[in-house]
Amino acid sequence: MKIAITGGKGGTGKSIVATSLAVEFAEKNTTMLIDADVECPNDHLMLSVKIKKYIKVYQPIPKWDFHKCLKCGRCASVCKQNAIVFVEGKYPAFVKDVCIGCKACVVACPYGAISETKKEIGTIYTGKNYGVDLITGELKLGELASGEVVAEVRKRAEEINKKIKAKTILIDSAAGIGCLVIASLVGTDYIVAVTEPTPSALHDLKRVLYLADHFKIKHGIVINKFDLEKSFCLKIEKFAKKSKIPILGKIPYSKDFVDSMIKMIPVVVINPIYKEIFKKIISRVNEQRL
Repeated sequence: MKIAITGGKGGTGKSIVATSLAVEFAEKNTTMLIDADVECPNDHLMLSVKIKKYIKVYQPIPKWDFHKCLKCGRCASVCKQNAIVFVEGKYPAFVKDVCIGCKACVVACPYGAISETKKEIGTIYTGKNYGVDLITGELKLGELASGEVVAEVRKRAEEINKKIKAKTILIDSAAGIGCLVIASLVGTDYIVAVTEPTPSALHDLKRVLYLADHFKIKHGIVINKFDLEKSFCLKIEKFAKKSKIPILGKIPYSKDFVDSMIKMIPVVVINPIYKEIFKKIISRVNEQRL
């Protein structure tokens, strides 16, 4: 079972939900948590996991043989990222930090002057704590290919899972609806969308649920900090009812969650009262998947 935890807006408590669910799942089954927020991964902090480097992630980039290059500029004309700068009569200049590895220039060159090399774009780490096997990726500073790093994290997670045979795989996605979020959602069995009672959170929730509908993935909503603004919480529930989307659970605001992040201890360990909330969310996810 693969479950993605997302929500559109940042700061709704998505990672708190993901790590708490992972700890609860791990009490009964082998559980893997994938931190797919490769631009700002922090699940290892929330679980106090001592991560170790597993593998580096590379991306193909072009390499020129200027003995074959006839300065036609075709490569620059097909580069949508403007990673290739061409001035007539001169050899093309390549800005590798902008390149996303699409290989259009390699295909377009009529003289076979462009081959492939590679650059490092990220690193994958592994670790374990509270019975949760964690796989996390980190985008190299200044790089753009976050979606590719997420895809590689998921690929390596499948590789690792052949050994540990996790029954539950949770994927903690980044905020938003971009490439790295899409790479987190595709191929999952269920999406847990985390929101909070604010207009911006509801707006972004609707956008990410559009992705869930597009990929035909079953989904439900968790309302975090629901008691901060109960009237707006009712508005979210009304939207969910109208859209026929189940409310999987409502989590109250509490200083325990702040303590959890500061002490790097799962909130379900800090205060067992929350175990029941997350167990109910798990139960409702299982019901919805049937």
